[in-house]
Amino acid sequence: MDLAVGQRLRELRHQANLSLETVAARSALSVGFVSQVERGLSSPSLRVLATLADVFGVGIAALFGNDKAGPAGSPGIVTRADERAELKLWRTGVSKQLLQPAGADGKLTLFMVHMEPGGSTGDELYTHDGEEAGLVLEGTMTLTIDAETWTLKTGDSFRFASRRPHRFGNPAKRAKATVLWVNAVT
Repeated sequence: MDLAVGQRLRELRHQANLSLETVAARSALSVGFVSQVERGLSSPSLRVLATLADVFGVGIAALFGNDKAGPAGSPGIVTRADERAELKLWRTGVSKQLLQPAGADGKLTLFMVHMEPGGSTGDELYTHDGEEAGLVLEGTMTLTIDAETWTLKTGDSFRFASRRPHRFGNPAKRAKATVLWVNAVT
């Protein structure tokens, strides 16, 4: 998966006609690190992916690929459970399943976020463009926005502007957490 995401980032960089140096400067990442991510040699965090998506002016869903058509070239309207594109951030214990056709245009992106016990986006707060909302379908998650942290359980929901520094994780030691997550570009 690191290689596929890296190739997609390289494709977006070439489409935008940007150098590695320019992307590094705009993302406050090193040129070497951006190069390693593009070559699939480094596994980026969700924070890094959100930052790079902002540099290219796309949502995180654009990193899943560019398959805008469904079976037989029909426009992607329905996404079958076994056809979902998935972004596994295996080092963090977080994975995102895209609940719409990969590369679909639009301002709204729907994900199923799975968090392993102890999985998280890390200790650093991050920001990106847009707005987020979600519903905890299973388990428990912590959500930190600015300096405040909430523990959400099955059935709890949230909404916030993505420009507010945030992070999330699963504090459980044994149980997974599943969250229906929506990102909207504003």
